[in-house]
Amino acid sequence: MRMMITIAWRNIWRNRVRSLVLILSIVMGIWAGAFIMSFYWGMSKQQVRDTIEQNISHLQMHHPAFKENYDVQYTLSSTSEIADKLDAQPQLKAWSGRVMTMAMAASANQSTGVTLYGIIPEQEDALTGLAGKVTEGNYFSGKKNEVLIGSKLAEQLKIDVRKKVICTFQDRDGEIVSVALRVCGIYQTRNARLEEGMLFMQQSDLAALLKTGDAVHEMAVLLNDETQVDTVVHALQTAFPAASVESWKELSPELRMMTESFNQYMFIIIGIILLALLFGIINTMLMAILERTRELGVLMAVGLTKRKVFLMIMLETMYIALIGGPVGLLLSWLTVQWTHHVGIDLSMYSKGLEEYGYASMVYPELGMASYGIILLMVVLAAFIASLFPAARALKLKPVEAIRKI
Repeated sequence: MRMMITIAWRNIWRNRVRSLVLILSIVMGIWAGAFIMSFYWGMSKQQVRDTIEQNISHLQMHHPAFKENYDVQYTLSSTSEIADKLDAQPQLKAWSGRVMTMAMAASANQSTGVTLYGIIPEQEDALTGLAGKVTEGNYFSGKKNEVLIGSKLAEQLKIDVRKKVICTFQDRDGEIVSVALRVCGIYQTRNARLEEGMLFMQQSDLAALLKTGDAVHEMAVLLNDETQVDTVVHALQTAFPAASVESWKELSPELRMMTESFNQYMFIIIGIILLALLFGIINTMLMAILERTRELGVLMAVGLTKRKVFLMIMLETMYIALIGGPVGLLLSWLTVQWTHHVGIDLSMYSKGLEEYGYASMVYPELGMASYGIILLMVVLAAFIASLFPAARALKLKPVEAIRKI
């Protein structure tokens, strides 16, 4: 066995150029596949993080019937008790109670449907960092009927700071309410859809217009540790069975699907790359066997068994994969670590990316388990690729092979 290992190792370096080209193709294929996956995962994870931090939070509480049609009469009962329970949670980072209604926002130039949020400015800033996203004007000055709008909506309605926007909606009694709100500030996020559809005003002002009193429609909660989401959801649902408590995965199924299907995408992309490499390995090893037909014939004639010939060809193929695989993974890891640190600037595509909620700066990342999976796939592909050339060598007849020119 030791002799076959040594012979196979020496054989792959008999034609250094060919072996190095094949190894380089494996290195570049693995590097490209791993980097593509790290880039995709970095974008996806950033989108999930932004959506959680800027909009839905880790979990939300509503009246069970509220989300069916956002009827303002369905408020959370025992709001103060819920607040006390949230403050007692050690995993809690921040929370915010919101009054909500669907409204029609209109200016002298345009009108569009929006979601109007009544917030306590300090709570909302602690939860989503909304104050830091204000690019024009102020984050509420305390005056009555102030509204904070997104930059995309401001462009659509053609209004600016200190201008008025007319919002029309139904109150708790079903009466139509129309109110003029003065724009105190314009905020900007990395998600154009949020900017186009979300307006914020002080909770006391909106509650008075909706006649909801001290009740709220939504409790949004952000945790210090994402892994504790299910635990906190269960605790809150047990404490308040009359409320609907949902995690971000339930609130945004598309984000949940994106994160849970990542491994499937990785298998598909890496599998396609390795499939192309597999044919390259088979082609190269077949060429090597054809060039060494006489040599293999002589070896079999002097007593080298077919099992050992088969093993030798397989070892040569595996050596090439076991050199190229780790080198490709190391190059991938170094590239991912460097780009994760400095980021990849896609600001020239920022407008298009914002439409889908992606950031213009991408920080690729890939878990160590993924590198292990890729290495196993490389070894498996090399093993499969070695079978056909090795089987082809076994078909050689020593007498005919020795006469081969």
